[in-house]
Amino acid sequence: MSAGWNTIESDAGVFTYLLTTNLGVRDVQFEELIALDADLLRQQAPIYGVIFLFKYPTGEKPSDTPRDGSFDYEAAESLFFAAQTIQNACGTQALLSVLLNKEGEVEIGEGLREFREFTGAFPSELRGEALSNSELIRDVHNSFARSSPFISGEQRMATEDDDVYHFIAYTSLNGALYELDGLQPAPISHGPCTPDQFPDKVIPVLQRRIERYPANEIRFNLLAMVRDLRIKAQEIGDQNMLYQEEQKRKAWKWENALRRHNFVGFIGEVVKEVAGQKIKLGAYDKWIEDAKAKTRRRYEEKKKAGQDVEEVGA
Repeated sequence: MSAGWNTIESDAGVFTYLLTTNLGVRDVQFEELIALDADLLRQQAPIYGVIFLFKYPTGEKPSDTPRDGSFDYEAAESLFFAAQTIQNACGTQALLSVLLNKEGEVEIGEGLREFREFTGAFPSELRGEALSNSELIRDVHNSFARSSPFISGEQRMATEDDDVYHFIAYTSLNGALYELDGLQPAPISHGPCTPDQFPDKVIPVLQRRIERYPANEIRFNLLAMVRDLRIKAQEIGDQNMLYQEEQKRKAWKWENALRRHNFVGFIGEVVKEVAGQKIKLGAYDKWIEDAKAKTRRRYEEKKKAGQDVEEVGA
């Protein structure tokens, strides 16, 4: 892990535990949405906002006006809006852009409450710097990054040939639908919107953004920040729903534990042990030849099926 901010996944379990495990946020979770459907989103109510992941157009030139909506510079002073000043922080920054604007609706925890109060009078650039330098937020963020010996801490400017992904947030605040993107100079207003109207208002905005991309571009992800669904299950007396939500939490906890471990060394030791046993039994050469033969057969099968394959070595 680097001393800076590491890349984290757009995953409901990652974001849920990131907020609730070490930051002290209560009764909040994330749900992945598999379709741009207002009714599907409405089923998760109450909804605090959504986090949208997309491929960032690195070749796009900055503009004084957004491609959709309008900049609201006054809102940048009244809402929690922070400029993104460091790479890899946009996922956590997007979810905090929703959460720290919902303090009256969500228990955000002492650490985040102190951070919001400390940065309340700052301009967006200073808020971004304060967020980037918060050891509490950075350490919690990095604790959910995948452990890998192949990740370099070196940072460089992205080029047009790089696949760069970016997180932004959408939420209903002060009677308007806002897009909160730390790479923009101010919040982007998409018109009037109440919390009840949010599902119907945000879906067309997301659809218009996706339509900017080629039809074969499918690398998008949408997560809704909602109230803990276990509370809803208890309120309506749905024991099956409560059981499913508890099982979901167990699965998230297990997956997050796996993310923290580097299995490269373990896999290497397993391969060495298997190879050693084959050598002891005098079966190593046959094992290698059988593996080559299976690879050739798979290659020929894919070639016959018309799939693109690379030439297999002898």
